[in-house]
Amino acid sequence: MVTYDEQNAPDPGSASRTKARESRIVGWLDAPSGLWDEGYEQQNRQQEPVKEQVSSGWSEFRNQYGSLFSFLLFALLFLLTAKLNAQEHKLPLDTYIDEALSNNLVLKQKNISLERSMLALKEAKSLYLPTTYLDASYTLAQGGREITIPVGDLLNPVYQTLNQLTGTNKFPTIPNVSEQLLPNNFYDVRIKTSVPVYNPGLSYNRNVRAQEIKLKENEISIYKRELIRDMKQSYYNILMADKAVHIYNAALTVVRENLRTNLSLMQNGKGLPAYVSRAENEVKQVETQLANAGNEKQKAIAYFNSLRNVALTDSVMLSEIDLPEATQKALQEYADNVNGREELRSLSIARDINYETLKYNKAFRAPRVNAFLDLAAQDFNFRVQNSSFFYLGGVQLSVPIFSGNRNLYAIKQSELDLKSVELTQQDTRRNLELAAFNSRSNARNSYNNFLSSLKQEEAAQKYFKLIDRGYKEGINNFIEMLDARNQLTQSQLQKELTRYRLLSALADYERQTSSYNLN
Repeated sequence: MVTYDEQNAPDPGSASRTKARESRIVGWLDAPSGLWDEGYEQQNRQQEPVKEQVSSGWSEFRNQYGSLFSFLLFALLFLLTAKLNAQEHKLPLDTYIDEALSNNLVLKQKNISLERSMLALKEAKSLYLPTTYLDASYTLAQGGREITIPVGDLLNPVYQTLNQLTGTNKFPTIPNVSEQLLPNNFYDVRIKTSVPVYNPGLSYNRNVRAQEIKLKENEISIYKRELIRDMKQSYYNILMADKAVHIYNAALTVVRENLRTNLSLMQNGKGLPAYVSRAENEVKQVETQLANAGNEKQKAIAYFNSLRNVALTDSVMLSEIDLPEATQKALQEYADNVNGREELRSLSIARDINYETLKYNKAFRAPRVNAFLDLAAQDFNFRVQNSSFFYLGGVQLSVPIFSGNRNLYAIKQSELDLKSVELTQQDTRRNLELAAFNSRSNARNSYNNFLSSLKQEEAAQKYFKLIDRGYKEGINNFIEMLDARNQLTQSQLQKELTRYRLLSALADYERQTSSYNLN
């Protein structure tokens, strides 16, 4: 690994400190058991009898389970060391991708949508459970319709006859009674419970909510793949700009040396002012190119950090990215394989949702059966007595008869939606296959361009060495030397450009075939 960021360079003393810490741990684990026994025996002689019993019990426990305890410590140490080694060998780009998957704001928003869909599924499942709530009312009323009860007309003749027979007035005359229909000073408290017994719409609703969760998960996977591709390509752009900075720095050293040489020759009467002016112009031109390359690097870092959701000016650790050993083989394995694309799975899920909606609309003729139970109390003047309490239960049946053919229209709409999704699925598959084919072709072209740039750089290096030697020996002129230097610089830039374009093309091809393992 080649590291270019000095701020994030590893501490040279960290390895020695880690080694010393590990040696202390191993030394403690490998300490002779005799030293432990001598220490404990000396302490036992100085302690009280009760402590001697505790110490002897500990010695016995250690003799029986000491090997197991040491084995567990060694196993724990091995696992920690393996984990640290895995983290050390992990490339910075992989670490940044993990960071982006954890911190990206769009992903956080999509995760919130996924959580909402999960809650919607729980809500759909809860519709199968009973619903219980408290319903209380208190009424005051005055006036309105009344009901007359002819109590006097019915009982007064009887009472008069009884008075005549007994010769007394024990049975008085009573008037008729009138009661208003609206209850006055009346309370009604009920604990109402209802539960669905048969309702096919609940199962369809639950299935739709479950499918919606899968849709959200696919949306998250789709964005993750897009984010990973953008992270890789932006990281390659940073590396490409960084390489350009190094190449222009090397070129700047060469052109400054040329300027110094031509100035020295002109001062000694052997050079031409035109060569000095041309050398100065070359220095200015390379300095401008170097500044532009530095700005491009900062822009690439800013975009990369925005994907990570960190400050735009945060430093980025750069490490060389090697080309896959079997690049040509990788371009053949996933030629048109788009079966793993989440977009196709999402359309398949959308088709299932429409199918569930169609079944729900077709079940409109099915009856709905609910059961209910009320535990209640009611009386006047806030009285609470045995006769105030009662319960009321029953079963409700609802069967649709006629609704203006609205349900039939809904069925036809669902059938059309289902056909539309199937056509969209076929069209999307063709488009994804075309995108994968084009991406593979672009990757092949980038690979061929990279192989060609290697040969061009090799030829440019040989040509520059020959011209530079001839210029120093006076065989070649200054213009030829500048042309050779420009060819070398351009060939080096072209090699790095095609190299990272190939990596970017492979990242896009990886995205088009969904070959990156998100797990």
